[in-house]
Amino acid sequence: MCIDELVDNILNSYEKDGGINKAGIDNFPVRENVVAVLHDLQCLIFPGYRTAEDLDSVNLRYVTGQRVNRIIAMLTKEIQKALTYKATQHDQNFHVQASHCFGLAEKTALAMIEAIPEIRRLARLDAIAAFNGDPAAKSGDEVIVSYPGLEAIIVYRIAHFLYECGVPVIPRIMSEHVHGKTGIDIHPGAKIGESFFIDHGTGVVIGETSIIGKNVKIYQGVTLGALSVKKSLQNKKRHPTIEDDVTIYANATILGGETVIGKGSVIGGNSWITESISNAKA
Repeated sequence: MCIDELVDNILNSYEKDGGINKAGIDNFPVRENVVAVLHDLQCLIFPGYRTAEDLDSVNLRYVTGQRVNRIIAMLTKEIQKALTYKATQHDQNFHVQASHCFGLAEKTALAMIEAIPEIRRLARLDAIAAFNGDPAAKSGDEVIVSYPGLEAIIVYRIAHFLYECGVPVIPRIMSEHVHGKTGIDIHPGAKIGESFFIDHGTGVVIGETSIIGKNVKIYQGVTLGALSVKKSLQNKKRHPTIEDDVTIYANATILGGETVIGKGSVIGGNSWITESISNAKA
């Protein structure tokens, strides 16, 4: 079989089975572009840690301005694609006309930039929590540059902002990208308070409707999950609530939307919990 025939077979499969994403606005967001935006946003949050660039008091404004303009342009385009795609899918719960998607996308991209100082404040508190909570940490800079838990939390905070703005698809692309890098799976719909620390991190799962308070520390393998994965529960609270000052040790599993772990509780490793606990050690 010649090359032309092989190419024809592949093209025929595109026509028969779909699964091709073209470049137009009425197509799906491009993962590579979303990841590039995410990288730039992370560089805004902690400049100089992720990219080899010479930063000083003279060029910092210029470098930051370039990055902001690049984020706004690319994020607007990808959000527009996400909104347009959803608008054209006849989703009865989605009330945006395709013709209005560009304006809404641009407004959301600008809001993302406006939110950076607050996200930086939260990220700094998360970094301090990691430094204070890990005896192996030698400095805050070490935490920022090397800890996968902090990277996953920063990406979560970016993705959560976009999720709360009603942006489809893109928050999941961001969260799944960092999931692949770190082994930490935080759904962008979860609500997480300040000074959050994930130690080690591999295998951590935090479900969509989880609520986590302030000063919470969790270790590797922890699951905040649902008791049932039935599609009919899509719009219900399926994942637990973790109140302030809770520590959850490795491989603990906490399930259920009505399960509440009370303030100050300590959950031991390998625990399996499906009922609420009030200020206790499990």
